[in-house]
Amino acid sequence: MENNKIKILISSKSFGKTGDEGIGILKNAGIEPVVNTTDKKLNEDELLEMADGAVGIIAGTEKISGKVITGVDSLKVISRYGVGIDNVDLEAAYKKGVTVFNTPDAPTDAVAELTLSLILNLLRKISVSDSGIRKNSWKPMLGNLLSGKTVGILGLGKIGKKAVRLLEPFNVNFLAYELKPDESFTKKYNIKIVPIDTILAESDVISIHLPSTEETRHIINSDAFSKMKKTAILINTARGDLVEEKALYESLKDNKIAGAGLDVFENEPYSGKLKELDNTILTPHIGSSTVETRRTMDVESVNNLIKGLKEAGVL
Repeated sequence: MENNKIKILISSKSFGKTGDEGIGILKNAGIEPVVNTTDKKLNEDELLEMADGAVGIIAGTEKISGKVITGVDSLKVISRYGVGIDNVDLEAAYKKGVTVFNTPDAPTDAVAELTLSLILNLLRKISVSDSGIRKNSWKPMLGNLLSGKTVGILGLGKIGKKAVRLLEPFNVNFLAYELKPDESFTKKYNIKIVPIDTILAESDVISIHLPSTEETRHIINSDAFSKMKKTAILINTARGDLVEEKALYESLKDNKIAGAGLDVFENEPYSGKLKELDNTILTPHIGSSTVETRRTMDVESVNNLIKGLKEAGVL
């Protein structure tokens, strides 16, 4: 590495998989990226070793702890490659004067489209039917229409709103839980803002779009499942720790709810008992995994990093 180059760490294992535009922007700005090529989340020790001497980190979903933030003396900017910043110790960053960015808009369409895909797949039993044919079992299965159903949305942020827009043509009834609802939006789409218990009791489809916080951890638990319809399905494309997985497994196994579509898990890669059930669809955290979205995220995360470094006087 040349001495006049500014070092940053790209710890996200997903960055640059769809092209080298982001890397090119960095190099043109005189920045030398050290890239995580392990195809796995880096742990604290690995982050500390690879980020030594770096002024910035382009981070994925790996935990950027206070130990990492304080341990990298030169660190000025953390640019999240994604929406959530719950994996970053924001208090430690604030105390050290490290600026934290994210890419809140880029994944919106991709995650909302995946949400719709999981809903339709579960209702029409597409994956289980496909699996049956591959096992030489021709068994047409009765599914359910999405049209006319009640859909409960937990969280009306950017992705929750986009999910509503995609679902609206199916002539569904909307219930939503949101602490600070956009009244013009809820009025336009005839969304009723209600307590979570109402959503649990009345919804045919429940889709989670909440951030991960101490208050929302395991917000869907055994008590929540006991209030849901036996015909209801649950979708989680937000954060894994919002759903208590043991309680979900028991509810699905005992047919207390009809199905679940999960793109996120408490521990990833996932290796738990939900894999045993045929009323689940499990995807490996692919919410933002489209070529178009990842290209946008590459560029946005790089531009955010450069902006932060300029503000810090590094560039």
